[in-house]
Amino acid sequence: MNELLVIADPRLMAERAAWLENLARERRLSEHTLDAYERDTRQFLTFLTVHLAGPATLGDIRELRPADFRAFLAARRRQGSGARSLGRNLAGLRSLLRHLEKKGLVNAAGAGAIRSPKQPKSLPKPLSDTQAITIVSDEAQLHDEPWIAARDAAVMTLLYGCGLRISEALALVPADLQKGATTLRITGKGNKTRLVPLLPVVFDAVEKYRALCPYHLESGEPLFRGARGGKLQAAIIQRAMQKLRGAFGLPETATPHALRHSFATHLLAGGGDLRTIQELLGHASLSTTQVYTGVDASRLLEVYDRAHPRA
Repeated sequence: MNELLVIADPRLMAERAAWLENLARERRLSEHTLDAYERDTRQFLTFLTVHLAGPATLGDIRELRPADFRAFLAARRRQGSGARSLGRNLAGLRSLLRHLEKKGLVNAAGAGAIRSPKQPKSLPKPLSDTQAITIVSDEAQLHDEPWIAARDAAVMTLLYGCGLRISEALALVPADLQKGATTLRITGKGNKTRLVPLLPVVFDAVEKYRALCPYHLESGEPLFRGARGGKLQAAIIQRAMQKLRGAFGLPETATPHALRHSFATHLLAGGGDLRTIQELLGHASLSTTQVYTGVDASRLLEVYDRAHPRA
């Protein structure tokens, strides 16, 4: 895309910037979601410059009809976007239009009339219990620097042992894991707080990292540090997991987030209550957690197919 292309008039761009700032400041959306919304609305405005033969204005936005939004989604689909991306595209546009509508600048009915693309059903892909235990062990880590190997093991143990999102693990501060603690207070999506059990093996992994870490860990500063002492970035753990996939012959689906899926699936397979697992994962809706019942059922069928003499 030509970075010099003017995709909207200055007033519309200013309102878009104000909307993004509001999402960050008041709605406290994650950086990942903000980046996605910025990209989605930029793509839409870029599309409109061609669709309308010129940079879009607030007046143009007021005149948009459902057919215009359908044309945008069709263009995105031709460029290879799937149903999930298209659904997020539409969600970002609706959010921006609601912001403009509240200020009396447009009518958001056009986008509201568009039905979101039907999302494909896909099951989470957890690791087996043996794979998960191997991946989070100290011995499996591939970094030559002992404190970094211990750090990576501690982060992955938190993902599998507590069911944390990687962003939640990296947001921890030393004060969150006090000696003798049996629970961990986590602030997750939507700024919602939950308590998760802190297993001794998880605490021990974090303590080993703390003992080896060469940086002074102040109580209110990030617990997990990068090689130069700054806050550890998720991409570092993702790269470490990529190396482990190669070393242990794991599939591409073996990601840090797969450890969280494994936490839920293994709890459910062990007789865990679905409502309790929902609370441990921090899911707002039980329907989000229910997907793991499908994972467990598919596993049982795999075992049946392999082992039953009449399968």
